[in-house]
Amino acid sequence: MGDRVGARRPRWRTAVPVGAVLTVVVAAGVWGAQAGRHASAVDAAPQTSAARQRASAPGRAPQKTSAEGLPGVRDCGFGEPEVEPRVITLTCADSGMVATGITWERYGRTSAEGRGVVQVEKAAAGAAGDAVFPATFRLYGVRTVEGGRAFTGLEVTYDGSTPLGDTTEMYSLA
Repeated sequence: MGDRVGARRPRWRTAVPVGAVLTVVVAAGVWGAQAGRHASAVDAAPQTSAARQRASAPGRAPQKTSAEGLPGVRDCGFGEPEVEPRVITLTCADSGMVATGITWERYGRTSAEGRGVVQVEKAAAGAAGDAVFPATFRLYGVRTVEGGRAFTGLEVTYDGSTPLGDTTEMYSLA
């Protein structure tokens, strides 16, 4: 009988470490899969003006800048103001909300109005997939910022359903 009790003991001592190792492996696999999905969502998101400028190849047409006389938009408050941007990051902390596909109907020295969509990453939307919300954009509050003329405010008015429940949202761009 002494042999049987002794035989069980090593199995128990082996089972605990093996279970711990399996738990670590499974947790690492889940974490890795989530990181991969997040990276692919970030890669698929539209690039902001600053990212496009960094990635632009020599010989490509430069972005319009405020040096041309009109105020521009500084991406998350950084860089040279871009005139008539097609993409504006709305939540700079995580880039979870981005105004994109913007076509400007009027772009002047004191204000600008355009149409496009707000893309919300699925994590920020609390949904199964990324969400898109048609909207109208109004730039206002022109100031000289670090030597360039820039809009400092953005008003977003949604056409229907909204990501945060408000029909109009205000963003600081300075």
